[in-house]
Amino acid sequence: MCLKPKVKVMNGFVRLLTLGNATGISLAPFGIYIRKDRISNTSIVRHETIHWAQQMEMGIILFYLWYFVEWFIKLFIHGTESYHNISFEREAKLNQLKPTYLDKRKHFAWFKYIWKL
Repeated sequence: MCLKPKVKVMNGFVRLLTLGNATGISLAPFGIYIRKDRISNTSIVRHETIHWAQQMEMGIILFYLWYFVEWFIKLFIHGTESYHNISFEREAKLNQLKPTYLDKRKHFAWFKYIWKL
């Protein structure tokens, strides 16, 4: 991973960006923002750090472009569950409880999560 992310308490501006719905968000190159009441939750921090790794390997703009396009396509396939079926989210969710995942993670590991298992 190129840059080590700074984990910060989510501020009002970031809450506004997420429409107040997110527990955490990775906003490379600025940092990882987690709600104050969840900042010590290691699985949430790991989930967002996985997103950070995804953003670093793809580049920030390409990451968000791919994220949106995949969400839009999966909206027609999965409806309201499209967010949970985005490859980036699937990789992060399925590995957030594994303490050593980021040490062993291969580049572009999210790619194998594009198709639902």
